[in-house]
Amino acid sequence: MDWEALWLTLRLGGLTVLVLIPLAIAVGRWLAVTTFRGKAVTEAALALPLVLPPTVLGFYLLVAFGSGSWFGQTFQALFGHSLVFTFEGLLVASVIVNIPFAVQPIQRAFEAIAPDLRDAAATCGLSWWRMIWRIELPLAWPGILTGAVLTFAHTLGEFGVVLMVGGSIPGETKTVAIAIYDRVQAFDDGAAAKMSALLLAISLVAIALSYLLTQRIGRRHG
Repeated sequence: MDWEALWLTLRLGGLTVLVLIPLAIAVGRWLAVTTFRGKAVTEAALALPLVLPPTVLGFYLLVAFGSGSWFGQTFQALFGHSLVFTFEGLLVASVIVNIPFAVQPIQRAFEAIAPDLRDAAATCGLSWWRMIWRIELPLAWPGILTGAVLTFAHTLGEFGVVLMVGGSIPGETKTVAIAIYDRVQAFDDGAAAKMSALLLAISLVAIALSYLLTQRIGRRHG
């Protein structure tokens, strides 16, 4: 068992959730309550990671993070190193790859809130921030929880983008998915089977807990 790869994977998943979910709440609510020209194109762009082959997305991220792009040059000038083949680059790539897994459930949750509730809150004199904090977020919480769990679970198993952007540097970018691939390439099926089973168990527990908590929250608000 490659415990170093497992810890790195769990850390990557946790940080991806922490970075992405607040952004997904803002974007998801914005898409849910506003109508504008080009909304369909915006939603399609955010959903692209669902349909693009991971190697294609990984290639574009590799180019964007490299020293040949303005983004890569700016990052290197600010921090003194490239994003490519680093944990920071892996985190940025993970956030981008998981955008649809976080945004779509949260957007649907905000869309399910009746507009009358927002009108009533405004009539009662609630400020925009208090309306979101006291009314919308509690009602949208199941969708937020689903987005967080899907993001975490997808990060655990991401392979193509991780390999393209991060490579396989032990302790830096070598996740469990990469470690499993390396073990298979080395004909170490036993180690690959153990890591695969552990990854399966962690993902199953995370999704089961999300369903359980969502049901309890639903009964509480029902």
